[in-house]
Amino acid sequence: MIPFGPDIWIAEGPVVSFYGFPYPTRMVAIRLANGELFVWSPIALDHARGIDAPGEVAHLVAPNLLHHLYLGEWKRRYPDARLYAAPGLARRRRDLAFDAELGDASEPAWAAEIDQVLMAGSFAMQEVVFFHRASRTAIFADLIENFPQGWFRGWKGVLARLDGIVAPHPGAPREWRWSFVNRRKARAALARIEAWDAARVVVAHGGVVEEGGGAFIHNAFRWLGP
Repeated sequence: MIPFGPDIWIAEGPVVSFYGFPYPTRMVAIRLANGELFVWSPIALDHARGIDAPGEVAHLVAPNLLHHLYLGEWKRRYPDARLYAAPGLARRRRDLAFDAELGDASEPAWAAEIDQVLMAGSFAMQEVVFFHRASRTAIFADLIENFPQGWFRGWKGVLARLDGIVAPHPGAPREWRWSFVNRRKARAALARIEAWDAARVVVAHGGVVEEGGGAFIHNAFRWLGP
């Protein structure tokens, strides 16, 4: 557990294969005022050493249709924790009993401390983006990928650069960008995200940003147009 600001930690998980590409994983834990932990995109449990130190694991959050691999083992370890699904995930993971589906407004459990926006407009996938007010940290799963130069080798590196997911030009993979057929709806969501004026940005895949978060987000979404 690595401190990332007041009451917020990140933890690095294992590298997983995504269509043959090596993807690192990362989770975020936020301690709410009541001592409960909001755990975003849980990684493999054996990589989350020290998770019980900051508070009680109470909210397990899957922000999109891809970030759910380890929810089952976390629920078995923390049976009293509530499970939150991105839109459509409950149909994909019928083996899990979700307590709520995430939407465009913050859940009451964390509304006083964490904002959220549903980035809609895509026919393929929706993602819920979060903002921790105290640390001014925006949290993205796959809407921004920021792999360092050299992470992918050979032809995979070439494809990753063409896909627009390699620093210094991070963003969503091009195939996901193309799925946003309702750009007006997506731009409306982005306007709300940019209004947060984030200082920091955590992404699940690639480098995090510890200053200038607002500019980083703006540049990563240039593909949405004005």
